Amino acid sequence: MIALTDLTRRYGSLTAVDSVSLTIARGSFVALVGASGSGKSTLLRMINRLETPDTGRIAIDGADVADQPVHQLRRHIGYVFQQHGLFPHMTVAANIAIGLRIAGQPVGNRVRDLLDLVDLPQEVAGRMPDALSGGQRQRVAIARALATEPPILLLDEALGALDPVTRDAVAARLVDLHERLGLTTLLVTHDMAEALLTASRVLVMDRGRIVADARPAQLVAGEGGPVAQKLLTVPRHQAERLAALRR
Repeated sequence: MIALTDLTRRYGSLTAVDSVSLTIARGSFVALVGASGSGKSTLLRMINRLETPDTGRIAIDGADVADQPVHQLRRHIGYVFQQHGLFPHMTVAANIAIGLRIAGQPVGNRVRDLLDLVDLPQEVAGRMPDALSGGQRQRVAIARALATEPPILLLDEALGALDPVTRDAVAARLVDLHERLGLTTLLVTHDMAEALLTASRVLVMDRGRIVADARPAQLVAGEGGPVAQKLLTVPRHQAERLAALRR
């Protein structure tokens, strides 16, 4: 569904994404994981044309995204930012419905249905974003991203600002929505454990390049190379320390 060919993005002398070629199948859940500055967020933003590549091509269903009007492209791509990106002066209902209104689509009961979809009570519809918890705001952002029923969902560190309990709950909801709606989902994260537990395919980035492309079980088994294994060090040490507490 998504094909990247020799994609490069530079900022002055810094190469953020370095000649990346990649194909993502329809219906897959892919995690892009790597340390800060590895290029994963830049890669994601280029798919949605929030960034423009210096060289290379991005195609969705065979069509070059550079040939499409931005507003038309983004109707088919849901995008969730790390800090939710909700409009603070608008109610939850208005935030969720804004994409529908821009696209000229009827709102009807869509807000109600989307609140149910992300497991939020209907009474939050009339509240302002600052009256919600962090987890609730992020669920509203997901509902807004799904309002126009896009086939693609991009998540740029969408869970990074949440506390661990809320983060785990929202991640589980994302997996459920991915499967239920038949989405093609790309999740950017620096958390290897999160990537392994949510995605069916994990791409490890380092210095603008993809250095590992594997299933979670393969990475846990020690495959994927030194960068992937280094990212696994923290969750492994945490698991060992927790196990030691029972002794």
